[in-house]
Amino acid sequence: MPAPSTSTNSLADLSERITSGQCVIGIYGLGYVGLPLALRFAEVGIRVLGFDIDPLKVETLNRGGSYIERITSSDIERARAAGFSATTDFSRTTEVDAQIICVPTPLDEHHQPDLSYVTDTVDSILPHFRAGQLMSLESTTWPGTTDELLAPRLKQCGFTPGTNCALVYSPEREDPGNAHFTTAQIPKVIGGVTETCLQLGTALYEKAIERMVPVSNTRAAEMTKLLENIHRAVNIGLVNEMKIVADRMDIDIHEVIRAAATKPFGFVPYTPGPGLGGHCIPIDPFYLTWKAKEYGINTRFIELAGEINHYMPHWVVQKVADALNERAKAVKGSRILVLGLAYKKNIDDTRESPAVEIMSLLQDKGAIVAYADPHVPTFPRKRDYHFDLHSVELTPDNISSYDCLIIATDHDAFDYQALTTHAKLLVDTRGRMHGKNVVSA
Repeated sequence: MPAPSTSTNSLADLSERITSGQCVIGIYGLGYVGLPLALRFAEVGIRVLGFDIDPLKVETLNRGGSYIERITSSDIERARAAGFSATTDFSRTTEVDAQIICVPTPLDEHHQPDLSYVTDTVDSILPHFRAGQLMSLESTTWPGTTDELLAPRLKQCGFTPGTNCALVYSPEREDPGNAHFTTAQIPKVIGGVTETCLQLGTALYEKAIERMVPVSNTRAAEMTKLLENIHRAVNIGLVNEMKIVADRMDIDIHEVIRAAATKPFGFVPYTPGPGLGGHCIPIDPFYLTWKAKEYGINTRFIELAGEINHYMPHWVVQKVADALNERAKAVKGSRILVLGLAYKKNIDDTRESPAVEIMSLLQDKGAIVAYADPHVPTFPRKRDYHFDLHSVELTPDNISSYDCLIIATDHDAFDYQALTTHAKLLVDTRGRMHGKNVVSA
């Protein structure tokens, strides 16, 4: 690799290419975050090259198909007409002016941050990185990641953010299934390693995003994302604990929430459920608790909420066991159908879905488990779980053949009247149903 230029001319050239709309953007990770962002940039006339390590995703996109339910083949074809294509070849990094990294940041088996997807992606980019490029990390992570992991990697290769390259952090804020806010409409928080980096990153993103929210540095941007999701995790933990208390007192927590929500100030309603799902809320709080220990801080409040939310699938399974026991049946040998595999209603995203954990816990107890989800026809590949299952059709005969049905995700597509009519036992984790054969969980 030739020695990178130390001149700021390369950044001036980048600024001109961004301003003129002639820049080329590389999106690294074409999942629920990266693909919508790629399509949005293509929509405004920016050429996008998508990178992914999964050849099946790349092949699907390059023939005009989609693997995400809410993104249609027509959406992909429009993007391809605007110059979008996908590749597994990271050497093509030389073709782009900006790399936007949208890869997973899961937890490992010890509930510690696993940044291997981020570091592996950056390490695959760097042999092909050139002066005058901009790198943006969107993956959720602990405050300091951009400064402490990415910037040193660039500097080891001769690239100094703000001098001959740019480095920013701009957290993703996608909400799958939310029809009220598109990628373009969700305000974009961004922090740069230097002021020059921030200006270039803002100029790039504002081509596609209606409102930019610049903050003082990358650490503030990283903390902003964590605060957003910890806020939700803590409040969901609170209402889940309230659900357990209300259940013991024979009080309908959903009725209580509806009543409390009539107060026009000082109360924000949160809904209890079978546990946290999605890639952000179950995981992000642990990124901060892990980093806080470096500063000698124990985040007790956050960790307590995490314990409560982690317990909820076990609570559901116990409610199922109790309900079956009242009908003189054991969990072992019972046929149990879980309704809804996605982590929330009306989408196909199963990341960290509590429904999957419920299925695993029931199977460990000897139950014969199945699932029904119109948005997820086949059980997806997962790191920690494997079920060789397909979605069950909810015919009257099928419904009545199971000893228990669990409403884990309350998709609107379910025929709740048919479920009430034909199910022997319904355990409802979402407060959707009432009836003599319905048990609230």
